[in-house]
Amino acid sequence: MRTRTAFLAMTSAVALCFTIPAVASAAEGEFTYRYYDEDEELQVGTLVDPPSGECIEIPEIADWDVDAFRPQNDTDSTAVVFLDDDCKSDSYFSLRPNGGRGSDRLLLRSVIFS
Repeated sequence: MRTRTAFLAMTSAVALCFTIPAVASAAEGEFTYRYYDEDEELQVGTLVDPPSGECIEIPEIADWDVDAFRPQNDTDSTAVVFLDDDCKSDSYFSLRPNGGRGSDRLLLRSVIFS
């Protein structure tokens, strides 16, 4: 009887492990930036709860040859902003969590969160 109970408990535990979905890691909060649209009007873009560890190209400027600027990191993770589209350039800057910000001179095209 004990063997059957132990076997049932073990198979239930294994089945439970396979039914619990994996939780994706995300930076909680908002990351904002400014950019000029095609009419040269100032706009504010926002990434809400962005995924961690993934390079994110700034979506509003992805298809044109302009840069976003004045980033503000109100997430709970460090944000590293890059001047290129694929988070690989030597031109990058780290913004601390919970309020790190850059000036109008800090240009970016992509960002990654820790």
